[in-house]
Amino acid sequence: MDDDTPQGPDANDHRSRKVPSSRAGRIGAFGRLAGGVAGGMLAEGARQLSRGERPRLRDAMLTPGNAKRLADRLSHLRGAAMKMGQMISMDAGDMLPPELADILARVREQADRMPPNQLRDVLDKEWGKGWLGRFAKFNPRPIAAASIGQVHRAVTKDGRELAIKVQYPGVKESIDADVDNVATLLRISGLLPRELDFSPLLAEAKRQLHEEADYEREGAEMMRYRARLEGHDDFLVPAIAEEFSTGRVLAMDFLPGKPIEVLDEAPQDERNRVTTAIITLVLREMFEFGVMQTDPNFANYRFQPDTGKLVLLDFGATRDVDPVIAEDYRKLMAAGLAQDRDGARKAALEAGYLPQGAVDNHADRVNLMIDTIIEEMNRAGPFDFGDRGFVSVLRDEGMEMAADKSTWHIPPVEMLFVQRKISGTALLGARFKAKVHVRDLVRPYVESVPLKA
Repeated sequence: MDDDTPQGPDANDHRSRKVPSSRAGRIGAFGRLAGGVAGGMLAEGARQLSRGERPRLRDAMLTPGNAKRLADRLSHLRGAAMKMGQMISMDAGDMLPPELADILARVREQADRMPPNQLRDVLDKEWGKGWLGRFAKFNPRPIAAASIGQVHRAVTKDGRELAIKVQYPGVKESIDADVDNVATLLRISGLLPRELDFSPLLAEAKRQLHEEADYEREGAEMMRYRARLEGHDDFLVPAIAEEFSTGRVLAMDFLPGKPIEVLDEAPQDERNRVTTAIITLVLREMFEFGVMQTDPNFANYRFQPDTGKLVLLDFGATRDVDPVIAEDYRKLMAAGLAQDRDGARKAALEAGYLPQGAVDNHADRVNLMIDTIIEEMNRAGPFDFGDRGFVSVLRDEGMEMAADKSTWHIPPVEMLFVQRKISGTALLGARFKAKVHVRDLVRPYVESVPLKA
């Protein structure tokens, strides 16, 4: 931190915007958003009519103006509203309509900061007035701002450098209502099929978001991960500063590092090594730890060029891995490595990953998708994450099947959270164009499963 960095929460921050913290304020914000979107829809519908076209709800909803309104308002609300946008964007990947993908990409990239007076009010409540006197330095400009909180850098009187995550006011109390409101907006847009019951998924999203908003829980999970990875050559995990941590403030050691995206320009061997380390950790989480940090956001990794290590951050989304889910993945991987199409289809059905309607009515498409995955898994040499040709095959076949409502289903919620981490890790590998011997990493975990002769 530079010596001339403004100290104390009164420093100017022109990018700040007050977070609506009251229930009425957040409901009003959603109301204004709905009104603005409705106005945009009416205007677009009128334009279509003037051209002699029949207005379509989806086209009217996903105008550039409405996309900007949605992204801006969800970023302003932050909390569960913004988090859901991030989750859907990361999870759905190539399967999203391009218009919705653009909206959610904006939400993922935007995060307003609390203005200085709101930050001061939050810390006064958590630490008591006069808290600034406990620090030699406190940077009021956050070094990171996300969906639930923002992070500040500070130095204690005894010289300990800290990263201090401060939760936005009102987000914890608004989680349930925010999730319901975002779901309503997506349903109005026609992007969530009315025929599917999303209530179990929404209930689980609320539960996880409540856990993520509990910073005492996150601090405990962080320390458990630190113990698991103690002395590891590839990873570092910060230690909690308990004297500054509360349910809404999480203080930890500041570990220097650069955004993991700096590896985009790293030599191929380095990109391969880092991706291999992350995949290995995911496998250990599933099959050894029985616990997984399920948020694959790239911002949760920081890279240290000098040491070659990754700093792991944000353990709010840590959850136990159901042994049944781990066993389902073990069977799927075993069948894939054995090039056993029937076994893979059976394992996917039993896990609830694949709906029976798809097998009954689209056997050829299902077989093509399974064969495509098996071929990629068993291609000679390392798996090339930069070669995304097979993704278009899976997307096209999946979209064709999706036209048949008998194929619509929601996999088990526990599986979705694990799959989210797996998919996010694959996206990171694709970004780095990494080449990894995935089969060698997976094989030790599937040896206990009988393979096809």
